[in-house]
Amino acid sequence: MTTTPINEKSDKTVPFTTSEDAAKASVPNSNGVNSTAGVELVNRVAQSAHAAIDKLANQATPAVQHLQKSLEGTGEILHHRADQLRNTGNELCESARSGVREHPLVAIGTAFALGLLIARLAR
Repeated sequence: MTTTPINEKSDKTVPFTTSEDAAKASVPNSNGVNSTAGVELVNRVAQSAHAAIDKLANQATPAVQHLQKSLEGTGEILHHRADQLRNTGNELCESARSGVREHPLVAIGTAFALGLLIARLAR
């Protein structure tokens, strides 16, 4: 036996999907008790659950939208900062290249001195 959930567009509860399900539910069980009371209980519990879920969804929607807007703004800021860092790195590389081109002997001496220093520290 299956139930159809209540949605916002419908005020009616459709407790069964087929007429066979409805017929089975109205037949007394082995104790002689009609099981429609159980079906009604399940329908009431399902309605309450749907109402609670709808209420939670309505409360969560503004928070989710606010979070989404914040993340969109953060993404834009991060892209801007990444572009700035990339530009700064390019400027530093170009500055180093121009320095080496203008003073090649100083660059070789500096590289040699740094190599010696690193070798000393690595021992």
